[in-house]
Amino acid sequence: MENSRIVRAAAVQLAPVIFDRDGSTQKVLDAIAEAERKGVNLLVFPETFIPNYPYFANWQAPATIAEQHLRLFEESVDIPGPVTQAVGAAANAAGMVVVLGVNEREGGSLYNTQVVFDADGTLLIKRRKLMPTFHER
Repeated sequence: MENSRIVRAAAVQLAPVIFDRDGSTQKVLDAIAEAERKGVNLLVFPETFIPNYPYFANWQAPATIAEQHLRLFEESVDIPGPVTQAVGAAANAAGMVVVLGVNEREGGSLYNTQVVFDADGTLLIKRRKLMPTFHER
């Protein structure tokens, strides 16, 4: 007899609250709660959802974006930290695997990082792009 299990997966299409870690985190928590009501088992968020993707770096000269880059750094995520604790708790409460893209700050650099939470809320993996952000250094 074959053991089969249906897994309901969902991709979140949602805009973050620009330069607002807490506001964007709340949107993640709300999306997890909504997905739970719909029976989702695996929920995936966009790249660098918290606090936002640094689009400004693509169309402005590096010498002119220091203030925006500082704001991005200030609102980025520490791993582990309050954001990962909150998302892990929500994943646990929902019994859902959650994949989330964040701007991670560490050692004065920003990283485009993907974090994966198991359905029990455990942070399973932190996967960074190979190079720090800010025009990939």
